[in-house]
Amino acid sequence: MQLLKNVFNLFFSDVCLNCKLQLSENETLVCTQCRHDFPQTNFTNNSENQLEKKFYGRIPLNAATSLFYYHKNGKIQQIIHQLKYKSQQKIGTLFGNWLGEEIAQSNRFNNIDYIVTVPLHPKKKKTRGYNQLTKFGKALSEKLNSELIEDKLIKIESTETQTHKGRVERWRNTQHLFELSDTSFFENKHVLLIDDVVTTGATIETCANQLLKTKSIKISVAVMAFTE
Repeated sequence: MQLLKNVFNLFFSDVCLNCKLQLSENETLVCTQCRHDFPQTNFTNNSENQLEKKFYGRIPLNAATSLFYYHKNGKIQQIIHQLKYKSQQKIGTLFGNWLGEEIAQSNRFNNIDYIVTVPLHPKKKKTRGYNQLTKFGKALSEKLNSELIEDKLIKIESTETQTHKGRVERWRNTQHLFELSDTSFFENKHVLLIDDVVTTGATIETCANQLLKTKSIKISVAVMAFTE
């Protein structure tokens, strides 16, 4: 039986989503070497991290963290591309478990009540078939014993990609994109707002401003990757 299993694995085994080499029996999605090579930020326990500083004077945050740094043509860009456009939703689960363990062990993100995803417009979600943040959010919710909420903060206008736009243009393009459907639901709650990549912070800022229409809300931010 073991011989048959080894033969099967030789021809049909999974490969690392990053380096494309064969995964060993105890590896999932990404090989151990690539995981070690991913550019981790170590932001979670650092209150003076770059992501938090980006929002100084823009929105009041309880805490903010990013799992990785995001570099153009880097490994994280490539793997997040697979998550967003190649239906590799298990990447979201992998990153959610990874970051969730970090946050759960930190004293800076205490008592998260709800996790809220940056939403996709319904048209884009229908085309793609999923929100790339859903699996990420579900994994975080399990690690943090919090509830994932995806129907209160909604995207009301569809836009083209913002990848090549500067900060001012991104900010202008996001000002009227999102809407909070219920301004009482998150009252007196601590909300963890999540996204995949933060570059200028315009999307997070706009979403947070919608959430801040709620009385006595606390907002923290957690993202997969941060562009230096």
